[in-house]
Amino acid sequence: MNRKTTLLLKILLFLFTLNSISLFLYFTSHSSSSSPSAHSNTSLRRPFIQPHPQPHFSKPWPILPSYLPWSNTTTTDHHVPLRSCEAYFGNGFTRRLDPLTGGRGAGWFRCWYSETLGSSICEGGRVRMVPERIRMTKGGEDLLEVIGRKEEDELPVFQNGAFEVDGGEGFGGREGNKMVVEQEFLDRYVPKGEVVMHTMRDLISKILIVRGNEFSCDEWIEEPTILVTRFEYANLFHTVTDWYSAYVSSRVTGLPNRPHVVFVDGHCMTPLEETWKALFSSLRYAKNFSGTVCFRHAILSPLGYETALFKGLTDDISCVGASAQELWQKPDNHKTARLSEFGEMVRAAFGLPLNIHHVGKPVSGHNVLFVRREDYLAHPRHGGKVESRLSNEPEIYDSLKSWASDYKGCKINLVNGLFAHMSMKEQVRAIQDASVIIGAHGAGLTHIVSALPKTVILEIIASQFRRPHFAYIARWKGLEYHAINLAGSHADPGAVINELVRIMKSLGC
Repeated sequence: MNRKTTLLLKILLFLFTLNSISLFLYFTSHSSSSSPSAHSNTSLRRPFIQPHPQPHFSKPWPILPSYLPWSNTTTTDHHVPLRSCEAYFGNGFTRRLDPLTGGRGAGWFRCWYSETLGSSICEGGRVRMVPERIRMTKGGEDLLEVIGRKEEDELPVFQNGAFEVDGGEGFGGREGNKMVVEQEFLDRYVPKGEVVMHTMRDLISKILIVRGNEFSCDEWIEEPTILVTRFEYANLFHTVTDWYSAYVSSRVTGLPNRPHVVFVDGHCMTPLEETWKALFSSLRYAKNFSGTVCFRHAILSPLGYETALFKGLTDDISCVGASAQELWQKPDNHKTARLSEFGEMVRAAFGLPLNIHHVGKPVSGHNVLFVRREDYLAHPRHGGKVESRLSNEPEIYDSLKSWASDYKGCKINLVNGLFAHMSMKEQVRAIQDASVIIGAHGAGLTHIVSALPKTVILEIIASQFRRPHFAYIARWKGLEYHAINLAGSHADPGAVINELVRIMKSLGC
């Protein structure tokens, strides 16, 4: 055998060995994704024996152009300025609280508190859920099956021990089981605030620490799982706040892959679940489990009401959107790229491209997306009729259609945004492809979180709906925003067209 052949064989052997190592690392990294955190302290990693493994595939995180590193939650000395944009948009959960650290082989529980938002992201290991101790409807049913069902039947009411943490063999004694946190802890770190029914606080208040010999499960889930208690589940704006909260919770706790989600509520299915399933690794309802279920790593997502998206409606959050590249080179406490990062996450979850940009004069023409409001059945207590925000919307659409077909500046494609009859992926794609997004004030405009950087927003606002939701989202995204404020609910087609002409000219059209 000559030297050339020997060298070739060595190279092939090296490549084979390298490929084998890569495959081994890939599969072991997926099988070990149940560790408390990609950054967990060694002292918090608990030896664990699972009697009946239930493997689930966990989706990897996509590469997001606007991604900036999140704070390292394994340390307590990372400082994020109070009232900074980073703190408001979720990167301020830096105060670590350890009400239960556990012993060897036992469970653990800790929280990360944000002084800026006044809320906590809590997480625990060896956590057991006992569905029979949660009073609510099953959840996940088809909407038509539960027409007329009361809202209070769908919202969870927790008994003591609805969730439990393994205290280990040495825990207990004469005093018996006890709560994982005291009332003083809840009042300070999971405050109720202005929320009438704080379901996540109630869940945490009922978590018991139990003896190791009492900790048995019908099913184990090894992969990190986020527990979500929803209140508003059919309204896009409120659901986006829940998506964002779950996303932030995933990043703050340093999860190596996208977590699984369990809804701890009894709401029926809605079209919005399509995005929950796209964003995260899987989706189940608490009451759909046949018995007790144990989580190797459970994360408790704060309510959507506690995100900047909702708090910003009343708090003075003076933040403007900026590119991640700009903030990487020159950090600024009054600028943020977090909503752009999240919008890219939504687009990536649906497999839409992230490397596209609006250009001056696209050959195919500029898409002007008109987001429409239609009658549709949203939830069991909804009559199927939506409240009119623009009384002459059909007239406005027909006028825009005529104007677009005869516009001399450049080609304009008027897109009829009938979102109530489009899949969530189709809605997000329409937002992504739009140069201009126009619509009456309504939840459908919340989709602008997924708009590209150069998109222009034109909101038509009736006098009884003068609310800042979308002006703020546009500002936090760094999007150009215009508003037409009406004296009532009737818009002048000529005024709308004139505003669009000015916008198109600014786009070089």
